Amino acid sequence: MNFPIYNIENAPEDAKPLLKAAKENFGFVPNLLGEFAEAPAVLEGYLKLNEIVGKTDFSPVEQQLAILAVSIENKCHYCSAIHSTILKNQLNVDEAIVNAVRNGDPVPDEKLNALVTYVTKVVTSRGFVDEEDLQAFIDAGYSKQNVLEVNLIIALKTISNYTNHLANTPLDEAFEPEKLEFETA
Repeated sequence: MNFPIYNIENAPEDAKPLLKAAKENFGFVPNLLGEFAEAPAVLEGYLKLNEIVGKTDFSPVEQQLAILAVSIENKCHYCSAIHSTILKNQLNVDEAIVNAVRNGDPVPDEKLNALVTYVTKVVTSRGFVDEEDLQAFIDAGYSKQNVLEVNLIIALKTISNYTNHLANTPLDEAFEPEKLEFETA
């Protein structure tokens, strides 16, 4: 099914101010947000949830690595490219760390590896994480607060990852260098 990619001019009225704010924030309206505009409440919810993720106890790098790990596990070509771009170009994270997450390899930083490993396990187990995996996350220096914040990040990315799967969102030119292809069932 095709989903329109709205812009500020042709979006539903309730979505217009949200897309305008997104354009001011990103310099353009990313295609996925243009698709979210079909349902203004979803667009608003996604943007608000993204803002709230920014208030977690995780650093910006940890937030983006967790987001990338969810997107990789959910095989989202769109979100994987965006968050790889943010990590490499805006947060200046070592390419070896980003590529490890993208390739499903151990991250060459013990604490960040624990984060990515835990996030991946939560996604793959649908939240039924073994006690030893939970304890390994805590032992790596994270807290019970972080355990719950991982769920927040997963909720955020589930909205965008699943929308991308439904809409097959075309990748914006700005994110093309980080494009990934996934095999889907």
